[in-house]
Amino acid sequence: MEFFEVVKNRYSCKKFGGKPVEKEKLDRVLEAGRLAPTAKNAQPQKITVVTSEKLLLALDKCTPCRYGAPVVIAVAYDKNNVYTYPGGKYNAGAEDATIVATHMMLAAYDAGLDSCWLNCFDPDETAKALNLPDDEQLVMLLDVGYAADGAGPLENHSKRKPLEATVKYL
Repeated sequence: MEFFEVVKNRYSCKKFGGKPVEKEKLDRVLEAGRLAPTAKNAQPQKITVVTSEKLLLALDKCTPCRYGAPVVIAVAYDKNNVYTYPGGKYNAGAEDATIVATHMMLAAYDAGLDSCWLNCFDPDETAKALNLPDDEQLVMLLDVGYAADGAGPLENHSKRKPLEATVKYL
């Protein structure tokens, strides 16, 4: 699929059907995340793929936004393996995890899957539900699956500010 077709047409799916995700497609999505760039190539991402009904139901208690997805990918980073910016005040963990998640989200669409980026959850509560170690900082969840019949983008999906409203040249 052509890149701009992917970024233009991919949308946040709010209703998933019951069709399971093929392992080959899921592996392709995960590989796209593995190939994502990270600061100093530290690769601090920690990916947890949730497919068990028990853990999916546990996630439903942490967020109202699973929308019936058969797969949820939890994206975290290793707090002990991150690039720290000069000055020591900030690190690149969250941005690295976000780049990885974005690659996976776009790869999902390219593979014919639908997805939804989730940030409506308590990271500590959700990490506990997933039994993540203390050194992993959960950043986001990615619902993955096939859209249910009749699902589609929200009405405001294609409304974008003009480029000059978000970009300036110096």
